Amino acid sequence: MFEILSSLLKYIFTTVIYFFIFSVIRLIYLDIRSINNRLETAPGKHPYLKLINRRDSLSFKVEESYILDNNKTLGRSSKNDIAIQDPYLSSRHAEFIIKGDSYYIKDLESTNGTRVNGMRLADDMVRLDNGDKIQVGQLTFIFVKEY
Repeated sequence: MFEILSSLLKYIFTTVIYFFIFSVIRLIYLDIRSINNRLETAPGKHPYLKLINRRDSLSFKVEESYILDNNKTLGRSSKNDIAIQDPYLSSRHAEFIIKGDSYYIKDLESTNGTRVNGMRLADDMVRLDNGDKIQVGQLTFIFVKEY
């Protein structure tokens, strides 16, 4: 009886060890795959917004950079391309527009406004140049076009 129980426990323990090793290898594979996906869409291939604020000082989640590979909207609503839960952002705050090789930003009649290099945007689109500072809500980004 003891030998049967001992053999059974040995097989169960071996199975648990193999399952653990398989899980670790799978996690490593998924991590490497996600790194490769991030490298393919790296900010260096497209203009992007680079966050200036320290992320740890903010009470909401925000990414370090946002790629501007096509027209994108920014705001608090999850329907935006760039959704950030900053309480000072409007649900649809601003829009980034691509026309040829030029990039523009337009304020979408937000409550707290959008600023480029300290100047509050009116109703018109403003052309973005490399290094422009964009302020929306509590966040400040730098527009990076040259790579």
